[in-house]
Amino acid sequence: MTDTPTVTRFEDLDLTRRYTYADYLTWRFKERVEIIRGWVAVMHWGRGPNGEPSPAPSMFHQTVAGNLYSLVGPRVKRPCRYFPAPFDVRLTRANGHESVVQPDLCVVCDPSKLHDQGCDGAPDWIIEILSPGNSKREMRDKYALYEESGVTEYWVVDPLHFSIERYLLTDGAYARHPPLFEDDEVVASLSMPEITMPGARVFER
Repeated sequence: MTDTPTVTRFEDLDLTRRYTYADYLTWRFKERVEIIRGWVAVMHWGRGPNGEPSPAPSMFHQTVAGNLYSLVGPRVKRPCRYFPAPFDVRLTRANGHESVVQPDLCVVCDPSKLHDQGCDGAPDWIIEILSPGNSKREMRDKYALYEESGVTEYWVVDPLHFSIERYLLTDGAYARHPPLFEDDEVVASLSMPEITMPGARVFER
């Protein structure tokens, strides 16, 4: 069997076909991409000052990400571990279609899922931070993917509206909890209630 050739240019990908995790490991181009059920999904963060696609998250997106890392990280206790992006999470459906995603932050409590290249299987908790270019995909494609893959808790953090949507897997489907806004609310994990943080700190500039 021949080795899968290395791909050094994003333009050489065939976006009309499905890819695998093995394919993903051979890609060596600058664009950041994910695989959703075999299909390539380019990671977008909105538009630059002249309308061009933004090559990186906004400063506020990264500020919120840093706030969450500092608030969640010290409160995660072993055997659980937390990982900020970029960190590969591989999810495989029963039909064999693979997904590789890079959540903004994830918590993994099963050490057997961890290896040098990332996480093989569903994390216990995933946090995604919305950007203007990824809102629809985060709310639709990833919601369904995380639900069917068995991610216990899923947060969608919206810096534009200063809100946090929380979902907890219950009987195989996500149950939506009331959204939280900054103000004086205390934000708590649904599956790890010992992890709490002031809502205002999440969106602190």
